[in-house]
Amino acid sequence: MFDSTLKGILIAFASFAAFAWSDASVKLIEGQISPIESAFFGAVFGTVALPFLRKRKDQWRDVLRTTNRPLWLLRFVSSGMGAIGSVTAFTHLSMAEAFALIFLLPSFVTIMSVVFLKEQVGIKRWSAVIIGFLGVLIILRPGFRELSIGHLGAIIGGLSGALSIVIFRAMGPSEKNISLYGAGVLGTLFLCGLAMIPDFQPPNAEQWLWLAGYGLFAALANVLLMCAAQYAPATVIGPTQYSQMLWAILFGYLIFGDHVDQWMLCGIVLIIGSGMLTLIREKQRHTPLPSSVAADQNAALAITPENQDTDTKPESSL
Repeated sequence: MFDSTLKGILIAFASFAAFAWSDASVKLIEGQISPIESAFFGAVFGTVALPFLRKRKDQWRDVLRTTNRPLWLLRFVSSGMGAIGSVTAFTHLSMAEAFALIFLLPSFVTIMSVVFLKEQVGIKRWSAVIIGFLGVLIILRPGFRELSIGHLGAIIGGLSGALSIVIFRAMGPSEKNISLYGAGVLGTLFLCGLAMIPDFQPPNAEQWLWLAGYGLFAALANVLLMCAAQYAPATVIGPTQYSQMLWAILFGYLIFGDHVDQWMLCGIVLIIGSGMLTLIREKQRHTPLPSSVAADQNAALAITPENQDTDTKPESSL
């Protein structure tokens, strides 16, 4: 059992390293093409993961089938908006700063779970939310530094990812992963495909390379995370996602020449601490779905109840 769990943890670390490489790839485009266009082509390459998420009993038309069409469509729209927001964040911010803001996702999940799922949230989880937002204030320091479209993009990316996880919880284990993943990919393809038409410019050879890296590394990361979930429970895999911050700092320093000052480091520690407190608390409460905060919101699909042995059900529906 221990060897199996350790194997799952190591695969999960590899998965989140792949997510970090994906984000570094899109940042290397350096805004030479629009974030909308980058998100579109990232989704095109992201379809590579579909055959691996498809189980033997699944049919290809299950990508469009759902047990709850309104929530499927909400996931469809939110994924497109989240992809644009995340790419915008990594285009305009350092990787560490973008990740720090997107890592507010557990706090957004807590708030949305109270509003939409009517979950009972105690003082410990509310404390984690407050700590997370305090970390954001330290990083942003409103009034002392200039804020950019990248900060807004990161917040939108985090909100979209949180909305997707709440949708997963509301729909429950009866919904197929291939349907949820399909909603995310198709939503990004449709919304970004339409939005990029007026200002479309064909990528050059180097940009195609980074776009392929962005989409294919994300697809690989999702497949690896699904494999990790077969060896270790979600509550064990969850904390490994914060290793992305180490990759962000390393890539930022070695590739992009970014530096993390004491204010940002303090904010990062608070935000990660907030997320860890939320994960620990949800483990204690046996929450049926994980709080994956990977930059790619599809990451949570790899460890949803369809891959777990659990009889728990969401407390309510959205």
